[in-house]
Amino acid sequence: MLRIQTYILPDAVKYTLLALLLLLAGPIYGQEVGSDASTLGEPGIIGTIVLGAMIVMVAAFIAIFRVITLFKKTNENRQLRKWEYLKEVIVKLERGDLEKIIKERAESVKVAISALTFSNLMASTSSKIRYALVHTEHPEIEALLRRKNERLHYQLSGTELGSHLSSDDPRGLVVSQTKDISSPIFDEKQDANFKIVTDQNLVRVVLAYIATSVFWLLFGTFIGLLLGVKFILPDLDGLPFLSFGRIRPVHTNAVFWGWTSLAMIGLGYFVVARTSNTKIYSMHWAWGALILMNLSVTIGTIALMAGVNNGGGEYREYVWPIMALFAVGLILTFANFYKMVARRATREIYVSNWYIFGACIWTIVLTIIGYLPFYQEGLGETIIQGYYMHQGVGMWFMTFTLGLMYYFLPSALNKPIYSYALGILAFWTQMLFYTLIGTHHFVFSPIPWWLQTIAIVFSAGMFIPVFAGTTNFLLTMRGSFSQIGRSYVLPFMLVGVIFYFIGSVQGSFQAFRFTNFVWHFTDFNVAHSHMTMYGIVSFFLWGCIYALIPKLIGKQPSQLLVGVHFWLSFIGLMAYTFALMVGGTLKGLSWIEGAPFIESVVLMVPYWLWRAIGGSFMFFGHLVFWYNIHQVYKGWKDMRLKTA
Repeated sequence: MLRIQTYILPDAVKYTLLALLLLLAGPIYGQEVGSDASTLGEPGIIGTIVLGAMIVMVAAFIAIFRVITLFKKTNENRQLRKWEYLKEVIVKLERGDLEKIIKERAESVKVAISALTFSNLMASTSSKIRYALVHTEHPEIEALLRRKNERLHYQLSGTELGSHLSSDDPRGLVVSQTKDISSPIFDEKQDANFKIVTDQNLVRVVLAYIATSVFWLLFGTFIGLLLGVKFILPDLDGLPFLSFGRIRPVHTNAVFWGWTSLAMIGLGYFVVARTSNTKIYSMHWAWGALILMNLSVTIGTIALMAGVNNGGGEYREYVWPIMALFAVGLILTFANFYKMVARRATREIYVSNWYIFGACIWTIVLTIIGYLPFYQEGLGETIIQGYYMHQGVGMWFMTFTLGLMYYFLPSALNKPIYSYALGILAFWTQMLFYTLIGTHHFVFSPIPWWLQTIAIVFSAGMFIPVFAGTTNFLLTMRGSFSQIGRSYVLPFMLVGVIFYFIGSVQGSFQAFRFTNFVWHFTDFNVAHSHMTMYGIVSFFLWGCIYALIPKLIGKQPSQLLVGVHFWLSFIGLMAYTFALMVGGTLKGLSWIEGAPFIESVVLMVPYWLWRAIGGSFMFFGHLVFWYNIHQVYKGWKDMRLKTA
């Protein structure tokens, strides 16, 4: 018997989506490039300016939270140097903490309470309280700790409140009672700093995929930094294999198929296994896919630097035998995921698995279509290129990472996703609208006008999954924003969510004919691609990695260095994207005015400098990320898992 499960959307969401569709119905069909209209008055330009302002507001929001946290920690340190405050802390100590403090005080060097210093301002409150109680010299502290210890060790004989009479409790003060004095009632508490207990084969697979992905992140972004420097120092070197035309696809393919893909798949193995309550179906398939994918990126990198490539196909520069290795690895990965879900111990298929399955299926189809040669002649190749390029970003990277977020965001917040129905709505509308928007990269080209219009209409339709997904994530985070100042996992996820909204909406605005007329072929497109692939996908992945890997191994990275990674990457991204958005706009306007091409090159020099500065910040952030992961991995051999 077929059981159909329905999902009911809240009324407010229904009316919001209806209003959005009505607003979008008018201007997306008959756009023209008019000379009378003001450039800044165009909807796409206005929308992009508003979205840029939102990025600045988010940056200010996070910075303000950090400053507030800094002031709180500074005030906390002042409080810990006051005896009256420490007395209140001692009264509230639990038995286990008190015993450890008494034991450590016997061997510690003690100083006056006013002379206490704390090496790490951002350390947790509990660790600083413990340090203060261990090292404080005060005439009353020993007696106070002793009396507290005696009170905690005092036990009733078991007969004080017992008798043969039934309890008479008209005020409801007695919560429960027992007649077995050898088994007293107690409150069970759960330790928040837990380690995840899971299959060790799964742990090894996840850690291997993440480790190799970090290598490709460092390699790929180092090449990207070199590319940025070449814009301002074009005569930096004269080596053929380091020429711009060769290493540009090395950069994009290394971060696409090396860093992002391997990190997603590694995290995906954990999510699929965890939500299905099962083990990896085939370890041979998992390891085989890892070897094939790394082999594909390695050989592909060597081939590209040697000048062997697939011609003008952006993001498909690997020749087909090399890409076939990656495709076989992807097929093995999907087969593994499918078998795991098929053998699940749960009744429902969790929403994360919908996204992960959709991403794998579409990308297998995409790879085949992108590399079949017999219909790719002339404009046919152009249309397939638009399809391949945009599907790779939207149906592989974006869809997969959204699936990861539907697991890791609720897990990090310890609460369920706000709406399962919104998640399914976002999934199916993503599947519908994203498939036909690739040709908006070729507006005003010789491809059929109706095909360009379809791409623009479907680009506007992408507002629906973007609004649904962003709403779902933000409402899941509702009530937990105060935790941002105490967590470095949540800021990564919050930035990813904000850029998911801003980058996706800006991409839809950019598909309109006028904005395409201004920005096409300019550096604005480079800013947009980094806003999405870096601001959304990479920040999502970093948040998920920091949320999972320390719990698998049982060792936490330095919170200070995680913060350094966050701010270097975030500030670098802001400098990079804003510089190229402004410079790209000015370049496009200079072309419209008919200025000589060389003027637009000279115009871009200061913006290319900021591109290199922003890229440097991002790369140094990646070095810190590598160090953090390296430090966590060092504790793997000594890992001792406990039941959460």
